[in-house]
Amino acid sequence: MGPAFRPDRAVGSDDVDAGTRPEETPAVRGRAGLRTGFLLGAGVIALALNLRPAIVAASPILDTIRQDTGMTATAAGLLTTLPLLCFGLIAPLAPGLGRRLGMEPALLWTMAAVCCGSALRLTPSTVALMAGTVVVGAGVAVANVLLPGVIKRDFPDRIGLMTGLYSMSLYAGAALAAGLTVPIGTALGLHWRPELAMWGLPALVALVLWAPQSRRRSRPSAAQAAAAQHPVRGMWSHPIAWLVTGYMGMQSLSYYAAAAYLPSMLTNAGMSAGTAGWMLSFSSLVGVAGAFASPVLARHVRPGLLAVTGTVVTGAGFAGLAAAPTGLPYLWMVLLGLGQGAAISLAMLFVVLRSPDARHTAQLSSMAQFVGYLLAAAGPLALGAVHQSTGGWTVPLIILIVLLVPQAALGLGASVDRHAAPRRSTDEGRGVVS
Repeated sequence: MGPAFRPDRAVGSDDVDAGTRPEETPAVRGRAGLRTGFLLGAGVIALALNLRPAIVAASPILDTIRQDTGMTATAAGLLTTLPLLCFGLIAPLAPGLGRRLGMEPALLWTMAAVCCGSALRLTPSTVALMAGTVVVGAGVAVANVLLPGVIKRDFPDRIGLMTGLYSMSLYAGAALAAGLTVPIGTALGLHWRPELAMWGLPALVALVLWAPQSRRRSRPSAAQAAAAQHPVRGMWSHPIAWLVTGYMGMQSLSYYAAAAYLPSMLTNAGMSAGTAGWMLSFSSLVGVAGAFASPVLARHVRPGLLAVTGTVVTGAGFAGLAAAPTGLPYLWMVLLGLGQGAAISLAMLFVVLRSPDARHTAQLSSMAQFVGYLLAAAGPLALGAVHQSTGGWTVPLIILIVLLVPQAALGLGASVDRHAAPRRSTDEGRGVVS
């Protein structure tokens, strides 16, 4: 195995993706280049901060929504499940959208979708509530896939740092929505519909910040036309791609299955509902540190070792919850936050490192997220069914611990220093038929 982490070769004209002209690649020098890189990095972080709040905000007010609308528990559960289904089902469409519109314009439209979907939720209709949720989920699904490609293309020498900032922003956005939706709504005397819709406002800010990037790169180029005619092929048959996809899927299942029922596990053990909700938010806040640290540490520590360490730490958190859920709850939340935060960040890092250029990154990202989020959507349902049949949370937690074993193994496999890039797809992207 090669070094634990290495920057991939600089992006040249052969690697230019659908929305980039050769003269606009990140090999820019001087103060103008630093300013451009800073603004681009700030834009990426602003986009990432908006990929979870409009979705997570429904969780802390789900009971209120049910009481006001008369929804069944199953129907209300769709508010949290529909976005995950969108993440998985729309992910395969994102690379094509990026090729045809260009990466920057496509990402601009994702924030517009979050804004429009959030506004649609203001309409006093259950159908509009669900439709708005789907629109938000669709916008986030496309951004989930394309943003790693932007990191690969524009920050080839800062992949670890930018992946850490990106993953940290995902966690931070989720933590803000989980922790602030109810307090802000209470302080301002808001109905639950405005409480949901207000998370479209940060997306509007991100849209404004990203607009200059869209104008700079929106003009089609020869490379754009060539890439649109020759999409990446063969990714679904590549073993490295499946290792990355498997790791993404297992860590997604572990995170979303646990997050869906963590407050219930704690309240069933005697903790108050308010404190249990805070524990979930606290775990997400700790996850920010884990998400930032793991790709940065990957410069000095083998990613496979980090993947195994993350699963062991997560497993210790699950074991603590099974043995004494209210005994040392803050310790269990710290362990879960660090382990799961590290895992999602490593999953994103593997997507970027195991692809040779931005086109392959987008394709591998779509494959990994298609499988990963469909697993994530099924996880809470399966865990809930096991809980219902056993009448407790011990067996579901044991299952989550057991599933960490294949997660660690897949992480070790995905850490192998090799690209998921079938030769034919690479040659086609350059206009060469193998």
